[in-house]
Amino acid sequence: MTLSLTVSDEVRALAPGFAHVAVEAHGLVNGPSTEASSALLDDAARRLAVRLDGRAPHEDPHMAAWRATYTAFGSKPSRTRNSAEALARRALTDAGLPRINVLVDLYNAISVAHLIPVGGEDLDLVQGGMRLVRASGEEDFVTVAGGEETVEHPDAGEVVWRDEAGVTCRRWNWRQGPRTRLTEGTTSGIFLLESLAPVPVAEVQAAAVELAELLEKFSPGARITVREPQSAA
Repeated sequence: MTLSLTVSDEVRALAPGFAHVAVEAHGLVNGPSTEASSALLDDAARRLAVRLDGRAPHEDPHMAAWRATYTAFGSKPSRTRNSAEALARRALTDAGLPRINVLVDLYNAISVAHLIPVGGEDLDLVQGGMRLVRASGEEDFVTVAGGEETVEHPDAGEVVWRDEAGVTCRRWNWRQGPRTRLTEGTTSGIFLLESLAPVPVAEVQAAAVELAELLEKFSPGARITVREPQSAA
């Protein structure tokens, strides 16, 4: 069954330039990072450096738009950066990007190369549909702190992705919870590429197609669908 993804009216009002493209994949094969997935991350860092041409990631117009949106719902964007900006900063350091597992490496490479927030969730672990909402502050966000599982609660008004069981990602795309993350045992996933104006939706679509091609290359025979873009406008 296809996973439903909905955006609340409150979020649409907050960010009328928001759009997202989802890539749904079944029959995936995951595992530890490989030389090939690592090479993609290195190439993405090079593409990012060319794109920025000496600028810091937060000076890019798309990242500036995310910072303004984070500020609008009460988060400090210099402390809780959107996922693309956080990855971009790491990509430009000597340490480079982290190697997690093949599937995460693939979507992180797309995120960095295109400077677009990209997330991935294990479809078999998501409960019900996923919704982008402004939190009441009472929702559960299961995370890990000090090596132990703990439950946090988002701030009231914070933008979160959630399913029927609770929050899956805090502050829009800042921190994903471990409950639904892609692991080496994942076989079905939903990958979400998110953008704000001034990024053209066609650019997000192109990034989604590139991700779908990588998923097919690393998981031959997987059933992959690039969904039609959904816009808040």
